[in-house]
Amino acid sequence: MELTAVKRKIFLLSLCVWALLLPAACGGQEPPPAAGAPAEETVALTVWGAEEDEALLQEIFASFQARYAGQASFQITYQPQSESNCKDVLLGGLEEGADVFAFADDQVAALAAAGGLDPIADGAAVRAASLPAAVEAASVEGTLYAYPLTADNGYFLYYNKAFFTEEDVLSLERMLEAAAQAGGLVTMDWSSAWYVYSFFGNTGLEVGLNEDGLTNYCTWNSTEGPIRGVDVAEAMLSAAASPAFASRTDTEFLAGVRNGSILAGVSGVWNAVALEEIWGENLGAAKLPSYTCAGQQVQMASFSGCKLIGVNAYSRHPEWAARLAEWITSEENQRLRFERRGQGPANTSAANSPEVQAAPAIAALLEQSNFSQLQRVGGKFWDPVAEFAGNMAAGNPSGASLQAQLDRLAEAVSAR
Repeated sequence: MELTAVKRKIFLLSLCVWALLLPAACGGQEPPPAAGAPAEETVALTVWGAEEDEALLQEIFASFQARYAGQASFQITYQPQSESNCKDVLLGGLEEGADVFAFADDQVAALAAAGGLDPIADGAAVRAASLPAAVEAASVEGTLYAYPLTADNGYFLYYNKAFFTEEDVLSLERMLEAAAQAGGLVTMDWSSAWYVYSFFGNTGLEVGLNEDGLTNYCTWNSTEGPIRGVDVAEAMLSAAASPAFASRTDTEFLAGVRNGSILAGVSGVWNAVALEEIWGENLGAAKLPSYTCAGQQVQMASFSGCKLIGVNAYSRHPEWAARLAEWITSEENQRLRFERRGQGPANTSAANSPEVQAAPAIAALLEQSNFSQLQRVGGKFWDPVAEFAGNMAAGNPSGASLQAQLDRLAEAVSAR
């Protein structure tokens, strides 16, 4: 009986061994995956960017996927979204918003305060690679919240050198005279408070954010000092009265350059490539001119700023979103952006390259930067200023008191 029991045990053990070996012996079966070997991850990322940047971004997406091929399967979706109101759209639904998005630097504080942006994990490396002004623009109280993309979000003067000399473009009044003689126009967008700031910025009249980071202070209606608010208003009316002046939006500016009616205008580097195609060797670019105000020449000011790339704090793939943001803002891709779009890099090495330094638009922007400041105003700045400037552009047809209009502007801009 003992021998029979031993044989039974041996037989059962053999069956177990065959049961284990059988799947491996069958050619139609795959062996189970090794423990700890994950399947390739599928990463879906949505990117918001300027409509005119689509071709460039698609090229950058392709190089990103090539760089990280084999590490994940990517589904990158581009959606056009204006950089100027990205904050408002994003804060309308953070969890449904883009993983990566381009936006103007004046929105960074509000996005960070609302929890839409987290501090940059590798902030030291980004700081070291970027221009100091771009780092400041991407930071809130010294903490970096976004990746600097461009350091050129400002404006300056474009002009056709066939109609203006370098001396002409130093004075707004002289430019208007030369344009009138040639039967053409000098334009600026007075429907946008962003550009209207240029008349007030170097006068001693002030506008800016209060300590709460939301509301504004504004002294543009001041009746004291060497330059009063009404002095600026009268200077604007004087310019608007010239047959050679016209308030035109950016789109209208380009259209007028194409049809030959516009000889000079205020715009930014985003139009450099298009203007070079139209004017060719006659393309001129310079700082903004001075204008006559209260019997003196006042250098026109400007808002300055940067375009930034943000990573949504609610992204489902935060690490990959951060890698894509880093890739979009890398030195290589900022150089590519300059080549394709003529935009000034925020990356120090790219910005100091001979090609960038030699670009007329970048040189003009750098010259104007001596008379500019970072755009830091609350949301109630825009509409009252645009309303006032629109009335000035129309020649103040109602004849309403300039002081009363400025008082109303300052009250609305400063409203809490």
